[in-house]
Amino acid sequence: MRKKSENQEEVKTSEPVESEQEAQVMLNAELETLRLELAETRAKAEEYLDGWQRARAEFANYKKRQEREQAQAYQTTSGNIIKRYLEVIDDLERALKNRPQGGDGESWANGIELVYRKLLAILESEGVKPMGSQGQVFDPAYHEAITSEENDHFESGQIIEVVKQGYLLGDRVLRPALVRVAR
Repeated sequence: MRKKSENQEEVKTSEPVESEQEAQVMLNAELETLRLELAETRAKAEEYLDGWQRARAEFANYKKRQEREQAQAYQTTSGNIIKRYLEVIDDLERALKNRPQGGDGESWANGIELVYRKLLAILESEGVKPMGSQGQVFDPAYHEAITSEENDHFESGQIIEVVKQGYLLGDRVLRPALVRVAR
């Protein structure tokens, strides 16, 4: 009987060995499955993170682009409005060149000059500044030549006279200066 019990014991000991091996195989298979799932999940997480980062960058770029476009639209609109006032300034400058020097006309001309200065101050506060073109070298980006003349006092390409003042709005040419240029 002992043999049976030994065999039974042997069977019992061999069964746990087989089930331990099976359990180990199952655990390894489950571990491998979990590793694959983890790798897939990490790949998806990286993909989602990459997509999120791209969307975030695209939104930041969109926001910057909108701000630039809005600033440019404001500058264009204000430039168009300001151009209308430049004609008024030109008229005031012409009136002040021929101002009367005595009597009631002088006090009237002084009042016109105050209005002229006030208008220039308002435009300057908006970023408009006159170009200083007299005596400079002609630059087609800033000047528009109406005549080209021989002149002994100026070098070739130098501006002889500013016929109509040019203006800048920031760094942008609002209106080019109309000039006479030496040949």
